[in-house]
Amino acid sequence: MRIEHFLQTDELHVKLYGELDDRTGGYVRLSLDGMIDTNTFKRMYIDMSELNFMDSTGIGVLLGRYKRLKSRGIPIIIQSPPPTVDKVLNLSGIYEIMVKAG
Repeated sequence: MRIEHFLQTDELHVKLYGELDDRTGGYVRLSLDGMIDTNTFKRMYIDMSELNFMDSTGIGVLLGRYKRLKSRGIPIIIQSPPPTVDKVLNLSGIYEIMVKAG
């Protein structure tokens, strides 16, 4: 698992590479929390175009970050999930609380 991120104006852009599962979930959770705690932004974009696999652990990671940011009025926008990841996200109902873009 590799994570890249950058700030652009008032947006935090994060790109995930590899697999988001029980083996990498803790690392992703800690990394995203660190970005949330040390940056000021109004929207968070998570680019999943290079994510090869995601299971229910990934849903838990996303929900936890959603809960942290919701209280601050900061939305999470999911970008470019591949078909297998998009299927997991659709089945979980995550798009009812997070926006899907591209």
